Amino acid sequence: MSEPQPLVGIVLGHGALADGLVDAVRQISGVGPETLIPLSNRGLSPEAVADAVRRAADGRPAIVFTDMHGGSCAHAARRCAHVRPDIIVVGGVNLPMLLDFVLHRELPPAELLERLLTRGCPSVCYAPAGVEPRPGAAGNRA
Repeated sequence: MSEPQPLVGIVLGHGALADGLVDAVRQISGVGPETLIPLSNRGLSPEAVADAVRRAADGRPAIVFTDMHGGSCAHAARRCAHVRPDIIVVGGVNLPMLLDFVLHRELPPAELLERLLTRGCPSVCYAPAGVEPRPGAAGNRA
């Protein structure tokens, strides 16, 4: 029996956001371009974005990290995931989440996804510590 392929990461965002995040991950971790692929929706129709995601995945299992859960990038990525059950879409990407992905992408997808959400969410915080959040607002003190 063959070993399962490690997941490829696709970072999909508005403008140059994906390029910046992927560049930072590559500088910090040293991973190559086959591990994490940046995509922008700039100037593309929703169908063209979905096509770009399919080409980037190239038949491999993938996690598509999008900048916003409800944005146009996430909608386009979910179109791919409906057809390909080996594509997972995660909205609200951040640098700690991507770093954890490249270091642990050989884990089973369900385990990796839980790990990424556990590591990525606490990285969102606010400062200064003396500022109190609005009732019902998420966040933690830095």
